[in-house]
Amino acid sequence: MVNVLVVGSGGREHALSWKLSQSNQVETVYTAPGNGGTKNNVPIDVDDLDGLAEFAQKNNCFTVVGPEDPLASGIVDKFNQLNLKVFGPSQAAAQLESSKIWAKNFMKRNNIPTAQFEIFDNAQKAIEYVKSVDFNVVVKADGLAAGKGVIVCNNVDDAISAIETILVKKTFGDAGNKIIVEERIDGIEASYIALSDGNVALPMASSQDHKRVFDDDKGPNTGGMGAYSPTPIVTDALAKTIQKDVIEKTIQAMKNEGISFKGFLYAGIMIKDNTPYVLEYNVRMGDPECQPITMRMDFDLYDYFIASVDGKLSSMPLLSWKDQYAVCVVLASDGYPGSYPKNDEITGFDSISNGTNVFHAGTKKSDGKIFSNGGRVLGVTSLGDSLDSAISNAYSEIEKITWSNKFCRTDIGKKGLSYF
Repeated sequence: MVNVLVVGSGGREHALSWKLSQSNQVETVYTAPGNGGTKNNVPIDVDDLDGLAEFAQKNNCFTVVGPEDPLASGIVDKFNQLNLKVFGPSQAAAQLESSKIWAKNFMKRNNIPTAQFEIFDNAQKAIEYVKSVDFNVVVKADGLAAGKGVIVCNNVDDAISAIETILVKKTFGDAGNKIIVEERIDGIEASYIALSDGNVALPMASSQDHKRVFDDDKGPNTGGMGAYSPTPIVTDALAKTIQKDVIEKTIQAMKNEGISFKGFLYAGIMIKDNTPYVLEYNVRMGDPECQPITMRMDFDLYDYFIASVDGKLSSMPLLSWKDQYAVCVVLASDGYPGSYPKNDEITGFDSISNGTNVFHAGTKKSDGKIFSNGGRVLGVTSLGDSLDSAISNAYSEIEKITWSNKFCRTDIGKKGLSYF
């Protein structure tokens, strides 16, 4: 029996901890620093790599890294140097997410389908460029910005404002020292996530995230307001194309460039005229996509994490999934992704039905009570035999949970319904 240390404090980490604790090979799952819903919390921050390594060593832990920041800081390299087993990509491999410019250049030189782009560190030159092109653009901060460093523009004025927000006002700090201005591809967005050991990649179930804060995809981008799995948007034929032309090509190209990619490879895909384009890479499980995906897993996740680290995924059976839909609706604090209140007591957890999990994200526990402690607070995730029933299950469970500043989108999963 082995202990597992899950690094992170969000809904993704709660879902991973929950799933890993079901393995008959796992003794105890620790979460660092965890949140109000995770068990066996360890008060070590995700950026305290020495503290995390020391804990893993002392407690015989296999470590699973949830968020992007410690991956970008080289936690996997550090653990490997200490002969500690750790799941996730190296610092070099994490550049696919930690620098959007590095990723775009990587896609360009390896013929991985993506939107045409230009790179700027000068606001005036970027503004001249957006005035000169005859298409709408997306403006992206180069570095990590917690899922918020992407501004989708509807016209030139939007684009100028986005350039000034990132390059001049430095809204995202040093992450915005450079920007990408790329052609806006209008289509249908989906998340495609695979598990790799550096040689092969096993596809996860398909999913679709809802990035904008308000219904009908209005308002600013967030870290994600909800997700569902599987999505009918990714047909079997399209999945094969993405697997071959994006995922396997990426893993092989990284290998050719001397970088072994181990861990979750996430491609944010825009589908236009049945052709997939890569909007961005993430080098970890998506959040909130992780929540519905883990609810549908019909296999021991720990087995596959070990196989990824040991380079043995090719000997593992294909992943099996429950023949059900899962929908995750994020309950946020009103005001997110701007400023929002904290420290509101949350009630109603005791009345949640079977087939639903409430994964905690921005919560904390005090004197046995749960309080809000972040922008995205909870991810109410329900199974259903159809997408429609999974949606209605999630929304009826949401009614049971109350706090004074609760806010959510009311249309999570609706995009998928139009396909039936």
